[in-house]
Amino acid sequence: MKEIIKVNRLTKCYAGRPAVNKLELTVERGTIFGLLGANGAGKSTTIECILGTKKADEGKVTILGMNPYTDRKSLFERVGVQFQESSYQEKITVRELCEVTESLYRETEDSFELLKKFKIDDKKKSLVKDLSGGERQRLFIVLALIGKPDVVFLDELTTGLDAKARREVWKMLSALKEKGLTIFLTSHFMDEVEALCDKICILKKGNAVFKGTVSDAVKDSPFDNLEDAYLWYTEEEEKNENI
Repeated sequence: MKEIIKVNRLTKCYAGRPAVNKLELTVERGTIFGLLGANGAGKSTTIECILGTKKADEGKVTILGMNPYTDRKSLFERVGVQFQESSYQEKITVRELCEVTESLYRETEDSFELLKKFKIDDKKKSLVKDLSGGERQRLFIVLALIGKPDVVFLDELTTGLDAKARREVWKMLSALKEKGLTIFLTSHFMDEVEALCDKICILKKGNAVFKGTVSDAVKDSPFDNLEDAYLWYTEEEEKNENI
């Protein structure tokens, strides 16, 4: 498979302390890759360095064979990004926001069809600020897909969705993967990670403590399920018991 994202010895420090330490990652075309870790483990810094919105202190990153820091304009056309804390104008409707997003790209998906797929087409005249948390989350995924990206970054993609809606989103993303879309996601829901991810990386204090498949993550731990294995890798379980 063709490598879409390649990270070599990525290091980023703040006040002399590494937020990400010599990280190595490879994400192949048409796969779903999950970056996991507790809050403060280095996930956001890793993604920002991969996207070129932050410059790494050391190491090399390529997306689609390009340097995200120097080739940002070229990459913009081919990379979709959805972040949990996305914020837009207060007084803009869903339809207007989709139209603004479409205007940024030369070639786009039909935004109304995407809204229908994610079951928020009835909200096209609503102000974005009036959407529920789950509706807003689905809209942000739609916006990330409008530009027909080759790779999309999704941050806590189903936060605020009920169980049925989460599973519907999983099904849609799996279908997009089958068509060749590469998806790089973060999630705190281990059932989501199990359902979607071909490979994962677990971070602890900026260091990769596991890289591989979900089944290998469980097999290489003392536990028989991903949630307990994840807590073991990150030592969250031990910390929680000591609180």
